[in-house]
Amino acid sequence: MNEWAGQTAVGIASAVRSGKATAAEVVAAHLAQIRAHDPEIGAFVRVREQRAAREAEAVDARADRPDLPLAGVPVSVKDTVPVAGEPLRHGSAATPAGPQASDDPLVARLRAAGAVVTGLTNLPELAIYSFTDSAYGITRNPWNRSRTAGGSSGGAAASVASGMVPLAHGSDGLGSLRIPAAACGLFSIKPGPGVVPGTGHWFGLSENGPIAATVADAALMLGVMAGTAYPLAGPGPLRIALSARPPGRGLAIAPDRVAAVRESGKLLAGLGHSVSHADPPYPGWLAPVLSSYWFAAPASEAGPHLADMEARTRRHVRAGQAVLRVRPPRPSDRERLRAALAPFFDSHDVLLVPTLARPCPPALRYGTRSWRRSVATALRFSPLTGVWNLAGYPAATVPVPASGMPGSVQLVAAEGREDLLLNLAAQLERARPWPRHAPRYVTGGD
Repeated sequence: MNEWAGQTAVGIASAVRSGKATAAEVVAAHLAQIRAHDPEIGAFVRVREQRAAREAEAVDARADRPDLPLAGVPVSVKDTVPVAGEPLRHGSAATPAGPQASDDPLVARLRAAGAVVTGLTNLPELAIYSFTDSAYGITRNPWNRSRTAGGSSGGAAASVASGMVPLAHGSDGLGSLRIPAAACGLFSIKPGPGVVPGTGHWFGLSENGPIAATVADAALMLGVMAGTAYPLAGPGPLRIALSARPPGRGLAIAPDRVAAVRESGKLLAGLGHSVSHADPPYPGWLAPVLSSYWFAAPASEAGPHLADMEARTRRHVRAGQAVLRVRPPRPSDRERLRAALAPFFDSHDVLLVPTLARPCPPALRYGTRSWRRSVATALRFSPLTGVWNLAGYPAATVPVPASGMPGSVQLVAAEGREDLLLNLAAQLERARPWPRHAPRYVTGGD
C-alpha cells in the first residue's frame, strides 16, 4: 500500500502537471502495487516495469507537461491492441510472440496525453467469454478472489479495482467492458461506433473504452481516446425508462439485480427525473441473431493458429463456422434493430436495465473444462449487454453499493449521447457514492 495507489486519475494528473508530484514517483508507486497484489489477482499478462519507469521519466521531461490531460497517469491496456515493443496475444499462447512495431492509435493518443502504460491485461482466448481465464492464468475478482472478475476485459477491471492502476483500457464486443466493470464495482462506458478508434473486430460490434473507479476519470480517458472533451454537468430533467425484461426468452434475472434497477429508479425520480416502467420492444429474432455473432465473430478471426488454441476455443470456432455457412451476420441486422428500437428512444432519453443477470461465477480455469460449461455460464451470467453493441447505442454500467459483492445497473441512450450517460452517471455517483476500490487494496484512496 502507498500514497498514490487508489488516487483518482484526475487528481494524479493535476499533481503531476503542477509539479506537486512526478510521473516517475507515481508510476513507481503503482508498479509496487502491481508487485504486491497481481500474484493473487492475475490481472496482467505482461508488466512493463522498466519501460514504464523510463516512459514516466520522459513525461517529467516534456516541455508540455503542464498541459497534459493524463500527465503521469498509469494505465493498463487490454491485450487486444498493439503496444509498441510488446507482443499482441489476444489471450492466447498460440498467437505470435514477436513485438509490435507501433502503437495502436488509441494507445498513441493516451501516450500523447501523458499516460504511462504499465502493462497488458488478461482476457479469455480471443475475448470470447464473460469471465477471464487463459493460458496466462485466472483473473480473480478483488472483492472476492474466489469469484471471476468478469470478461472479457477482466484483467482490465481487476487492475483498477485493486488500485494497481487508476485507468484501464478495454474493448467491448457484446459487453466486455460493462460486464467486468459491473463485476468489480467500477464505472465503464461503451461508446457508439466511430467515437474511439475502432478495432474492427466482431463484425463491427467491438468498441474501445475506459474502465475507471469514478465517472470523472472515465470521462477524462474517453475524451482522450475520442479526441473530444466530455465536461460533466448536472443533466436537466430526463425521461427515464426502467426495465428488467431480458432481451430473449428463457433468460432469468436474479431478484437482487431487479431490485438494483428499482432502487436506482427511485433515486433518479427523487433527483427530478421522470421515471416510468417501460420495456423496449426487443424483436423476437434478437436473441438468436446475437448468439450468431458470438459464435461467428471468433470463427472469422481465429486465423492460422487455431489448431494450437484451447479445446473450448476450437469447439466454439467450429460452431461459428457452421453459423457462417447457415446464417452469417448481416449489415442489415443493425438497421433492423434500430428501426425496432427508435420509437422507444424517441419517447425516452435513457433506459435503465440490469448489467448482469446474476452474481459472479467462480474463478476457475474454464479453458481446461468443457466448452458447454463455458457457454452455459456465459449465457446465464451476462445476456443483457450485447443488444446495445448490435444497436450501436452507447451504454454504461454504474455501480450500486451493496453488502458483499458490488451491484450495478446499466444506462443506455440513443446514438451520439455518450455525454448524456456520463452526466447522468455522475449525478448518480454524487447522490449515491460507491467504494472506489475493493477493501484491503488501498489506503487513502477511498
